[in-house]
Amino acid sequence: MLPEDDLKIIVEKMGRQPNNVEQGCFLNLWSEHCSYRSSAPLLKSFTTTGDRVIIGPGDDAAIVRFGDGWVLALGMESHNHPSYVDPYNGSATGVGGIVRDIISMGARPIALMDPLYFGPLNTPKNLYLFEHIIEGIGGYGNCIGVPVVRGEAFFDERYSGNPLVNVVCVGLARQDQLVTATAQKAGNKIVLIGSTTGRDGLGGASFASRDLSESAEAEDRPSIQIGDPFTEKLLIELSLEAVAEGVVKSCRDLGAAGLAGASSEMASKGNLGIHIIADEVPQREAGMNAFEIMIAESQERILFEVEPENVDYMLQLAEKYDLNGAVIGELTERPYFTVEFEDKTETDIPIHLLTEGAPTFERPSTPFTVKKDPVPDAAGDLKQAVLDVLASHNMASKDWIYRQYDHEVQIRTVAKPGGDSAIQRIIGDRGITLSCGCNPRHTYLDPYEGGKGTLAENAMNLAVKGGRGLALVDCLNFGNPEKPDIYWQFKYAINGLADAARDLSIPVVGGNVSLYNESEEHHTAILPTPAIGVVGEVENVSAVPSSEFTGAGQSVILVGTTKAELGGSEYYNLRGSPNAGDVPQVPADMAAIVESLITTIRAGKVAASHDVSQGGLAAALCEMCGYVGVKVNLSEIAGDMSAEELLFSESHGRALLATDDPDAVSAQLGNIPHVVIGTTGGSSLRITVSNEHIEVDLDEIKNARASLTRLMME
Repeated sequence: MLPEDDLKIIVEKMGRQPNNVEQGCFLNLWSEHCSYRSSAPLLKSFTTTGDRVIIGPGDDAAIVRFGDGWVLALGMESHNHPSYVDPYNGSATGVGGIVRDIISMGARPIALMDPLYFGPLNTPKNLYLFEHIIEGIGGYGNCIGVPVVRGEAFFDERYSGNPLVNVVCVGLARQDQLVTATAQKAGNKIVLIGSTTGRDGLGGASFASRDLSESAEAEDRPSIQIGDPFTEKLLIELSLEAVAEGVVKSCRDLGAAGLAGASSEMASKGNLGIHIIADEVPQREAGMNAFEIMIAESQERILFEVEPENVDYMLQLAEKYDLNGAVIGELTERPYFTVEFEDKTETDIPIHLLTEGAPTFERPSTPFTVKKDPVPDAAGDLKQAVLDVLASHNMASKDWIYRQYDHEVQIRTVAKPGGDSAIQRIIGDRGITLSCGCNPRHTYLDPYEGGKGTLAENAMNLAVKGGRGLALVDCLNFGNPEKPDIYWQFKYAINGLADAARDLSIPVVGGNVSLYNESEEHHTAILPTPAIGVVGEVENVSAVPSSEFTGAGQSVILVGTTKAELGGSEYYNLRGSPNAGDVPQVPADMAAIVESLITTIRAGKVAASHDVSQGGLAAALCEMCGYVGVKVNLSEIAGDMSAEELLFSESHGRALLATDDPDAVSAQLGNIPHVVIGTTGGSSLRITVSNEHIEVDLDEIKNARASLTRLMME
């Protein structure tokens, strides 16, 4: 049912009462999910343009210039509510939807990333959600032949009852073969190709714009789409063939709000109208009415605008790929959205009212007050504290997850998942590096600094591999924006991310907003989670340093400044004080640190490199100890900090570099703070800190980091 205020606006603009089908179209296209009514004013703070940006926010995906006539397509989406109700199909169709956004730009999808957020795995329900969400992502991505090269799995109690499934897709295209979702010419035909239309996914857009109720699993199951990855694979190849032939004038994926959303938005972008004959839509269920046909979010469907003389070609192409194809309408000069069904006009709506008329506003906001925890006492056993941090599911190896995914299909992937960032070869030795995620505990304690830190950490993940950030996409996951304190979190996290993006000269080119992430069952809102995906450029993928130590006798350099910043840290969380302490502040010279690291890595004198972030210096050192140990002394950076602060602080702008030529690396780093803290070698990690000596065998490190794998293999 339309809100009364919305209905009043519609009646005033249309001069009449909308019928039931029209109201259904407005309900979905004016939903928070489609119209960004609570977020549009805030999103204006993002810098969305840059030297390499060809298409920014507003299309199915963003387009960034790579060079030599090639471009990258970037997109990021969420499928949070569906993945709680039906974890396998919810996550699988999340992959399918973002992949179609990429192919509708004329690009071949070449990589996926999946930042995921779950409740702790100590309950059967959370374990079930975790296992089947991973299974859905792997099952879909593997079948369509797109590698999942990077991800994040973060665990916190506040995601129980509302897990987050965010998916990033990157595509590759020739710049001269791009298409957009902007309709070109009245009289051109609209061809729908792909799967048939059923009743699955009815009202998915409006479903995604409300809190999850206790009965969501039963009541909302009809809103969940069912995916078919084999149809999606055929649709990928058909779309690319049609684009290469030059017959596609515009193109739009059928996602949120189904055919009503895709067709009206395509026409509206071209300042045209559209007439749809709903009877012509291939249907898989008998007795569907006009509302169901127009709003259903059945998967694996794309709209193509083609000139009349090319209709037969498109239908023959659909037959070639064994896909359903039908001419379902045409573009019109009259700027109205009209739907005909069984010789009756079901809708006649001014098209810009439907696609752009939803009222947007800044909601009231009040600061969110965090009840601070006491700072925990000093750890009695520092070695055990290190092992505890490593064994936490947030820090543990995610090998069990990556084993579900084919990360090498298409043979572009240079580095296996699990390092700082994924590396893919694009042209010759030139490539891209990809990173994703955020630290929601930081954002919870300080939304502004957490938002800034989100990009700071991801930029460091690129920089330690020699990658310079080109662009980012975001997925802003928050609770109910109608609550002033939640809206305050949302507002300041966006401001922080926007400021960091400007400081680091990385434009925000697209993304998604997912609100109303609250669970009635658990009486909680999720942590504020501004997840992002960042793509960077690498000059030589063959010269990217390892993430693990490669040999004995190398000097280990710590870049950046360690401060007493344990607020929101994994260590404090394990000690039962997640809300104690100060959140890491992004250094004022963050841009200089990132640029210096890029230059240093590209100079070729660094054998191994790793960002220092979650889990602190102790975790970073352990993660670098694959088959080679290291001996470090932290006395030079100690100042008046405690051993726990030195080991587990999550200060931004830090990295570890291993090199055979420390003088050359030091010269490259210049004025950026850095110090040699140790030497590689041996079969253990040995740390001297605050007059204490810690030694952890490599086997102990491996055993601690395998905690998640052991749980899932039981």
